[in-house]
Amino acid sequence: MIFERRWSLDKMLSFLGLIRKSGKLILGYNKCEEAVKTRKVKLLVLSKGASENTKDKFRGYCEKYKVPFIEDFTPDELGYALGYEGIAVVGVSDRNMAEKLKTLYESKESEELNGGGPIVKNQSI
Repeated sequence: MIFERRWSLDKMLSFLGLIRKSGKLILGYNKCEEAVKTRKVKLLVLSKGASENTKDKFRGYCEKYKVPFIEDFTPDELGYALGYEGIAVVGVSDRNMAEKLKTLYESKESEELNGGGPIVKNQSI
């Protein structure tokens, strides 16, 4: 179960690294703030370890500008995946890559809700 969760997490973080290499990732507080306001961000990733002020500010921006966001990962996990020390805010500027990352995240959540096993629709308890 832990292995499966770790694999899903690694898959998402690896995909974030691929997005960075493609040049479609916006890193850091100021750049992400500007990109959200100019509607260049299609998906925002907020670290669990970001300050409450940062989280509140970006949640508000995401609501106002209708940008979906994922609030997960530690700054160290994001930083390791992207080749930096610690990152609190990341924006994805490509619509297709943002959709894929969102799909990976949603499948990770489904696995956690289903106890880490295969996703089974209409599962009886």
